[in-house]
Amino acid sequence: MKAWMVEFFGSYAHEIVFLHVLSAFVWVGGMIAIRLAVHPVLQSIEDPKLKLGKTLAITGKFFHIVIPFILLIILTAIIMSVGLGFRAAAVDSSGAIISESAFATYQLVHLKEVLWTVMAANFTWMYIKRRKAQQLFDAGDLPAAKAQVAIIPKLLLPINIVLGIAAIWLGIALRGL
Repeated sequence: MKAWMVEFFGSYAHEIVFLHVLSAFVWVGGMIAIRLAVHPVLQSIEDPKLKLGKTLAITGKFFHIVIPFILLIILTAIIMSVGLGFRAAAVDSSGAIISESAFATYQLVHLKEVLWTVMAANFTWMYIKRRKAQQLFDAGDLPAAKAQVAIIPKLLLPINIVLGIAAIWLGIALRGL
């Protein structure tokens, strides 16, 4: 499998990196747009039921749009990591460091992986909270539905935005730009 990934990445490096970057921009850019443009406009709606309904509809649509991009980030990250041989360039089969600079790059790759993993876990939490809120909203329990989603724009979405920007910065650093 490793040999196939190395060969596959060698043949389609530009396409794989493009899909990885595009996916990151869709996910992180979408979160920024939702938090900084859409959310403030939704707050101007005075009818609580209409406001919550629109919030749930927008976040539901957005979450379903980004799920394939999140999966694509994971897939392309694996292919790039194996295809570029970050581990092989940094440590030998016994785990001894071969090159300090390669090892530093290898550590950045892992840091970036941790950021995206935390973001994916946070996204999953947001998805579950929104889904529960939708169920409560559909059942007519507006206060409970609102309580379920309140943490998303206040805490969870900003956390993912900051982590996403950091991960994009690390990706640029890893590409040497």
